[in-house]
Amino acid sequence: MAEQIPTFNGCSAGKYCSDQAMTPVGENKTPIYHRTVTTLTGQGPAYTGSKTETYIIKPAGPLGTFPTWTLAATTTDGGKTQTYTDAAGEDFKKSMGPGGNIAKNTQAQVQTTLSKGLGTNASGETGTAVLEKITPEQQKKAGVISESVSTSNPSAAGDANNATADQVQQLVDQAGKYQGRDKYPPNLKYPILRNDNQDCMKFTIIEYVPSKLGIGAQDTTLRTSASKNKNQKILTTITLPMPSGGITDRNSVNWQDDSLNPAEAGFGAAALALIAGGASAGANSFKSQLEAATKDKGTTTALIAIQASQKAVGANNLLGRVAGLAINSNLELLFNGPQLRDFSFSFKMTPRSKKEAQMVRSIIRTFKQAMSVKRSQSVLLLKSPHTFRISYLTSTKDHPYLNRFKECALTNCSVNYTPDGQYMSYDDSDPGGRSMTAYELTLSFYELEPIFDDDYENMEGAKDSFNHIGY
Repeated sequence: MAEQIPTFNGCSAGKYCSDQAMTPVGENKTPIYHRTVTTLTGQGPAYTGSKTETYIIKPAGPLGTFPTWTLAATTTDGGKTQTYTDAAGEDFKKSMGPGGNIAKNTQAQVQTTLSKGLGTNASGETGTAVLEKITPEQQKKAGVISESVSTSNPSAAGDANNATADQVQQLVDQAGKYQGRDKYPPNLKYPILRNDNQDCMKFTIIEYVPSKLGIGAQDTTLRTSASKNKNQKILTTITLPMPSGGITDRNSVNWQDDSLNPAEAGFGAAALALIAGGASAGANSFKSQLEAATKDKGTTTALIAIQASQKAVGANNLLGRVAGLAINSNLELLFNGPQLRDFSFSFKMTPRSKKEAQMVRSIIRTFKQAMSVKRSQSVLLLKSPHTFRISYLTSTKDHPYLNRFKECALTNCSVNYTPDGQYMSYDDSDPGGRSMTAYELTLSFYELEPIFDDDYENMEGAKDSFNHIGY
């Protein structure tokens, strides 16, 4: 017999009502459906208190129907203490205590409900307006935030398994400044007599800045593009001729094939309907989904029986063995996520003077040292290598007919000291002037973030222009 969750009628003007949530509690993981009704007292922004009532319903049995929503607990201090009614069992009381799973869920419900702006208070303010006017200290005073059970309060102890922002900052402070080179020779280039208007590649080495996952003023979803990040320190630039061996790029997006047969589609529709409308709605959706796919109730019954038989005997294709049939898998290619781009460049450098030989050695060392892992002031922590801005230049400006790059990490730096097939070096009485006759430098990079559609519109100097290839 299908279970049905009754409609909740405890909301009215001036009350902030949460959405329904289900939490398994106790050793038997009994599912308890619960929701909260919060009422603020006083006038904003100086609210003087609050009252949050928790209503619950529990199933009468494995296949029984649900009773009505019943008031089970009331708190006026955000959950630090609760006054329970007779409807609250021992499992419920434990789960509503500090650190209990329902207590955490309930506090998150209150915060979510207020932020959504559901309901109004006595002054006609929505929940959103209330949050904008109440400071965190006032929210604590009003009982909207409880330090003992809140999962969203930064000053709370929180879940022992989750790091707080203060703990992360403590690690940052302990790591301190990286140990190693922080000043590089400026404006390195090969050849040293290259014409500035000649087409070339420019590598700008910058100190890595983390995205911080939205903590602080940076992008709240992904890392900020290096070209727009004013906080990154530029260490030096390296200019090289166009790479040998060709110039290519490859933009990729991750799509994967996925199947969903009628039975699985029915279960999926039932799950979505259950979330939206309860158990009975899910069961009805599953039935209608299968019957719509098969156009025949008898076929529906047979398919369910075959699926059950396969599970019983541990066979994956019983229908194929018995009848030479297969359930339509509805195979489809579905978007799975973006992919990061990688690039490789090869440069052959042949020094033609003592000064140019020193420049080549400096360029190679700078690439190698910049990509190296940095020690921190703590023996327990390491800091990220430096990163790179890369650009193709023509007449000192970005190429309109070659691709652009986002901020990159140098993942591999290979040097072939004998690119002509045998050992050869210049003869010079000064060891500082000696050099290999040629070096072949191969660099492999990965971009730090994917390419998005709006990146093409936000290119500096190329907005809304199809005359630039872009990324």
